[in-house]
Amino acid sequence: MTTPDGRPDVPGGAVAIIPARMASTRFPEKVLASKTGKPLIQHVYESAVRARRTGRTVIAADDPRIVESARGFGAECILTGVHHPNGTSRLAEASSILELRPRTIVVNVQGDEPEIEGGLIDAVVDVLERSGAPVATAAAPFVPGEDASNPNIVKVVLRADSTAMYFSRSLVPYPRAGAPTAFPLKHIGIYAYRASFLQTYISLTATPLETTEMLEQLRVLEHGHAIAAAIYPVMSVGIDTPEQYEAFVARWRARQGRP
Repeated sequence: MTTPDGRPDVPGGAVAIIPARMASTRFPEKVLASKTGKPLIQHVYESAVRARRTGRTVIAADDPRIVESARGFGAECILTGVHHPNGTSRLAEASSILELRPRTIVVNVQGDEPEIEGGLIDAVVDVLERSGAPVATAAAPFVPGEDASNPNIVKVVLRADSTAMYFSRSLVPYPRAGAPTAFPLKHIGIYAYRASFLQTYISLTATPLETTEMLEQLRVLEHGHAIAAAIYPVMSVGIDTPEQYEAFVARWRARQGRP
């Protein structure tokens, strides 16, 4: 059996789901922005299908216009509700619509990451398969020039078994005195879940640390669940603003040899 995009549908295998919503505070309807000749969501999809560890890639949209666009370039796309507070909630609905098996690994690929690396998707699938945790994510070392104290860059502290101890907008660990022996890692916003845990997640109540830091992954930790982390050097960036989109278009044209 194959999916609509021609890739093998392996029952119980990893599935990449791309939540795509029309509303965006800083860049409305960005998923359909098409200055490259392709909608942004198509770039995300074409990058995501390069992953080796997934047998299926699905777009979970909240608007029929996204569904029409996705099916126009051959992607499998389903229509989900408009009520979801976050992408994880949309993933939970999508996994139910797709009738995924409980142990299926579901990767949340952000719908505004047109340059996401297939290797990153593979890394979170690998670490979740090796771990007893129900969730996996990724972290990367800071590169020269990045400000680890910037609250817009989320940091993660890992245990010896590579599961997350804490996520914070603050600088952690804080080098109080002398030369540090532990260095900050930046959190990369990609998650892999067991399909069964997605239903658990949406039943979890909001928690004090989550609402204080405004980081939904802390809800998982505060309720006593583990998050495994893959260390992966990430170069791609998401598209949050029209300016970031213009920069992506310029990079894309340069790679295509276009002015």
